[in-house]
Amino acid sequence: MCGIVGYVGPREAEPVLVEGLRRLEYRGYDSAGLATLTGPHLHVRKQAGRVAELVEHLRERPAPGSVGISHTRWATHGPATDANAHPHIGGEGLVAVVHNGVIENYAILKRQLQEDGVVFDSDTDTEVIAQLIAQHLKDDLIEAVLKTVALLKGTYGLAIVSPRNPGLVIGARLGSPLVLGIGQGENFLASDPAALLGYTEKAVYLQDNQMCVLTASDWHILDQDRARVDAHVHQIDWEAGEADKAGYDHYMLKEIYEQPEALENAMRGRLSDADASAHFGGLNLDSQQLRRAERFIFTACGTSYHAALVGEYLFEELARIPVEVEYASEFRYRNPPIDRNTIVLAITQSGETADTLAALRESKRKGHPTLALCNVVGSSIARECDGGVYLHAGPEIGVASTKAFTSQVTVLTLLALYLGRMRHLSSLQGGRMLDELRAMPDAIRRTLGCHEAVKVIAEKYAGISNCLYLGRQFLYPVALEGALKLKEISYIHAEGYPAAEMKHGPIALVDRETPSVFLIPRGAVFDKVMSNLEEIKARGGPVIAIACEGDEEVAARADDVIYVPEVPEYLQPLVAVVPLQLLAYHIALLRGCDVDKPRNLAKSVTVE
Repeated sequence: MCGIVGYVGPREAEPVLVEGLRRLEYRGYDSAGLATLTGPHLHVRKQAGRVAELVEHLRERPAPGSVGISHTRWATHGPATDANAHPHIGGEGLVAVVHNGVIENYAILKRQLQEDGVVFDSDTDTEVIAQLIAQHLKDDLIEAVLKTVALLKGTYGLAIVSPRNPGLVIGARLGSPLVLGIGQGENFLASDPAALLGYTEKAVYLQDNQMCVLTASDWHILDQDRARVDAHVHQIDWEAGEADKAGYDHYMLKEIYEQPEALENAMRGRLSDADASAHFGGLNLDSQQLRRAERFIFTACGTSYHAALVGEYLFEELARIPVEVEYASEFRYRNPPIDRNTIVLAITQSGETADTLAALRESKRKGHPTLALCNVVGSSIARECDGGVYLHAGPEIGVASTKAFTSQVTVLTLLALYLGRMRHLSSLQGGRMLDELRAMPDAIRRTLGCHEAVKVIAEKYAGISNCLYLGRQFLYPVALEGALKLKEISYIHAEGYPAAEMKHGPIALVDRETPSVFLIPRGAVFDKVMSNLEEIKARGGPVIAIACEGDEEVAARADDVIYVPEVPEYLQPLVAVVPLQLLAYHIALLRGCDVDKPRNLAKSVTVE
């Protein structure tokens, strides 16, 4: 959610910190700030609002120095005000702290500090951390931080500087991501590797209960007992240009158009004609373990949950394996009976989603094999699962996920093929699926040709207050995803349903001002969905249909039609979701909404 950037080196810190914050704006935030050091002097600048407003403030009051930390805050304790923005100061300028996460016992700690005479300037839990460090600080900042984090309950990613140790930046992590960027004669700290692009390609991902100590010429990692830890240096495989808009008006639009390439990257090196199957390098479960699996549990949040629902249909249809899909936020607190031969699969774009990580850890604690689908190398979930598959979709900056969804569905299709070939799919069936999968990037390129038609339809419906999305079988989860996209970025109330369930309540919402988006490509339940469409039309409801190219039967009944290429039913989600993404995008634009940074939302939800 919030963003952290730190720097120590020979150049001025302020431009590095501000540029890093700009790269992290997609995470969602409501205020921004930074602190720099020039020798023993601490300079703090912070503002409620966007990074652009902080930049204006810095024009009037620059923050000199070659050491600094910065932050974009997403409010958890206290409203979005200048006082509640980070950094927070302890001991009247003795230490500056920025923090991602939530300190659950902050109220108790705050009372104890107030009894000692400490006066607080904010409503945040973070200021407690700064005041505790200041209270413990004599000459050794590392020791003061270690004593402080031992008192904290909850989650934190911390970056800390102090005039007492002016050449030092300290980071500490428990449950909230931090990554160390290694440069030449300079070092960096961030909550997301996107902030490091263009500065370094070498990164070290901190693990829970670890601390990093950075100077311009050195870095090392300590555990909670202050022992040095050997750390693996990763290569950041994203190019700086991948995190830019590349000429598009918004990141979301760019990422919608990147989906053909994202699918190619997801499949690259994973299709085996010799075996008529897919293969994976990182599952870390042998074929016998996979054959013994009697059930899968998929756990995820938001868009990833909708991809998991598509995966349920894929696994049960193609691999004949029962699947249960669980919201991670519920699964982490449930105690369901789980058979011994059950594999838990966590699905996440960021690899840092707090609820999904907690669900994965609970599954491991109970002895179940765990796998993950993830887009970020070195993320917490990627490190802690027993095995998994990277999406290779590249950075997704827009808060509303697009290419991660289609990449997740693609990888789930490959996994279903892989498991199906182990069990009952013939080599002929497997070979046909490989051909169909290879054709999908071009099918999505053709689908993107609907863009102009979608813009016209968006103009017609931009003023609505409610919308229904309806589909069946493989396309029911896509209806949920289409509704979520509209809600996320246009703030229009929208709901997704299985088309037949419309009769059991939602049809009461239908009127001339409430359109229904029907997902109705040709397939086994085409006639059934067509009947549902007729029921909406009989009650005066406008219908927007997503249909196969040239389908005149649908065109004769719907008010508006968006055409997609005809593909096998199990691959229809990949083409059907694209016009829904574009529809949400253009309606949001017409309503004057901030497409890439919708209100109240964050890209990576690292708090519960």
